[in-house]
Amino acid sequence: MSAATRLRIGVDVGGTFTDVVAVDADSFAIVAQLKVPTTHHAAEGVARGIIDGLRQLLGQLDAAPDDVVFIAHSTTQATNALLEGDVSRVGVIGAGRRGERWKARIDTRVPPVPLAPGKALQPLHVFVAIDDPVGAAAAAARAIETLRTAGTEVIVVSEAFAVDDPSVEEAIVEAARAAGLWATSGHEVSALYGLRTRTRTAVLNGAILPKMVGTATMTAQAVAQAGIRVPLMIMRSDGGVMTVEEVARRPIQTMLSGPAAGIAGALMHEQVSDGIFIEVGGTSADISVIRDGHPQMRPARVGGHRTFLNTLDVRTLAIAGGSMVRVQGSRLVDVGPRSAHIAGVGYACFAPPGAFAGPVQVVSVQPMSGDPADYVVLESEAGRFALTPTCAANAVGLVPETAFARADRETARAGFAVLGRAIGQDGDALAQAVLDAACAKVVTQVRALVEEYRLPPASVDLIGGGGGAAALVPRSGALMGVPWRLARQAEVISPVGVALAMVRDTIERNIVDPTPADVLRVRQEALEAAVRNGALAETVEVQVEVDARRNLVRAVAVGSAELRRGAAAERAVDDEARRIAAARSMQRSPEDVTCVARTTGLDIFTSDARPGVWWQPWRREASQLRVLDRGGVVRLQRQGAVVSTTTVAALDAELRALVTRLADFGDAGRSIPDVYVLVGARLVNLSGLADEGQMLGLAGVEVRAQAPDQPVVIVATARQP
Repeated sequence: MSAATRLRIGVDVGGTFTDVVAVDADSFAIVAQLKVPTTHHAAEGVARGIIDGLRQLLGQLDAAPDDVVFIAHSTTQATNALLEGDVSRVGVIGAGRRGERWKARIDTRVPPVPLAPGKALQPLHVFVAIDDPVGAAAAAARAIETLRTAGTEVIVVSEAFAVDDPSVEEAIVEAARAAGLWATSGHEVSALYGLRTRTRTAVLNGAILPKMVGTATMTAQAVAQAGIRVPLMIMRSDGGVMTVEEVARRPIQTMLSGPAAGIAGALMHEQVSDGIFIEVGGTSADISVIRDGHPQMRPARVGGHRTFLNTLDVRTLAIAGGSMVRVQGSRLVDVGPRSAHIAGVGYACFAPPGAFAGPVQVVSVQPMSGDPADYVVLESEAGRFALTPTCAANAVGLVPETAFARADRETARAGFAVLGRAIGQDGDALAQAVLDAACAKVVTQVRALVEEYRLPPASVDLIGGGGGAAALVPRSGALMGVPWRLARQAEVISPVGVALAMVRDTIERNIVDPTPADVLRVRQEALEAAVRNGALAETVEVQVEVDARRNLVRAVAVGSAELRRGAAAERAVDDEARRIAAARSMQRSPEDVTCVARTTGLDIFTSDARPGVWWQPWRREASQLRVLDRGGVVRLQRQGAVVSTTTVAALDAELRALVTRLADFGDAGRSIPDVYVLVGARLVNLSGLADEGQMLGLAGVEVRAQAPDQPVVIVATARQP
């Protein structure tokens, strides 16, 4: 390997295999990939498999540990712990002062949280009055001892107004740790008002704290022992990464880390602008929406309860490449939810050639206790095999030749022929029916997302990732009549997403009528949080949103853990390719699309408004606008937008003029337009702010490092009601 090569390594820990990928840090090209068994039962846990994979990967590349400039891994451990009920016993110490005790006592008492069937998280609860500091300390000590005696492993401290003054929570947490217990607090997981929800979120955080910290620490130590000197990063639920130290504070942030890795891969490796991303494994498929190059987010719910944790909006279906066929009599009943992996059998399409030419017995099995006993398995001299959507897709000839799921078509057809003869059906027709039954579940969920997010149906693309993507995505796209494609190296899209991930942190504050100074303070907190999480300050960009109805200021900071050389972040395409990409996004002909403005890293394309058709003349189509980066990825799309070109020195005056021109006056008062400032390769989002002062203050901060004559493009639209 060249001495100048720098590697970004991504690791995805799955249920069966741990995938390890090395990406060139400057070209973003995949230079090596491998799979090793996930070591659930090793003394070091899954860390053993990670280290085995790292050593094999570096050996394969003849690379030194110092060549690694970034390393991160995704994990399903937090999600699985909650889904399976494998959590620590939690005790809650509620606290409150005179005048708030009654409500604080009620709101810090968390009812049982249902997890796995027959399992629930049932926190113990002790309340402490904190009017007198000396008496409060003694009462807290007694509460800690009471909970310890009852078998509590983790103490959660929650006090009514700790988001304003966390000193009480911090003191009790320190006392609990001094007593040898794990401890966390409400203000550590959220700075939002809402004692009940904040306490519940902290309880979930505490329930997975010991296991998550143990695994993360062991893995980080093993990485260091392998000679890799950069710190290990962990994938967050929002698609960013965090340090091991931050995992020790907020392990709940790693929920949905696995699906987040796949989406990050689609965004960075595939440069998806808009579409539905479907990551298909052997047991389940994760479906999510990407708009304007951003995944969609939503508040997480656990056991039916709301939390103060924002996660990617991922819809998980129990259908995948390895889902087993269910048959009753001569009728196909269903496909899934159990997979061949769970049943301990292979896929029929991957059976040795001729495996179904001799005697084959069709048997019905019950993969797990409580399952229906109608799952079909083929037993031959070559072994036991399940018929799956992967087998069906190969049998009907829909799996692309280069896809990971590609198998011998004739072997797949032979397997379905065996089942067809047993139940009196044509084998090829049966394969098509199995594939359609599986894909119908995907189509139903995709259509629900299209409706929920109000996506234009004509602009929906399906992008498939994961080893089983070719089993479901081509036919699902055909059933919907929409374009589809499989991601490059789809089988390792998750570890690629981890390798390319950015450091991310979100700060939320409840502030009534926030001033520009308040907004800038929250922005600075987010920037500092991202830096604490490992981002280099010079790479961090912050987006701020003000929700006046909820008195909420939210700042999202995103940055890189290492400086990038060259134009690695984008695969540049020529001007005409960008214009064609913009036209496709607008559903217009390329000749109807014009580049109206440009910065050093972004192009702004527009297409004029169009009149309605003759039988519906009132349905006029608004003018369209698309902002594309040099790689041809759509970063912003709007209708009826105003574009203004100016300079950094004149930005303030131009913004004031646009606000005057586009502001709306209604019952709620003056509503300023949504504004985006384009400077260099950056797209600064100033939409969602409450007033002109906040917008001008943020705009000034975002461009203060630029020269006064630096060109700036403003895109503004009247705010929609």
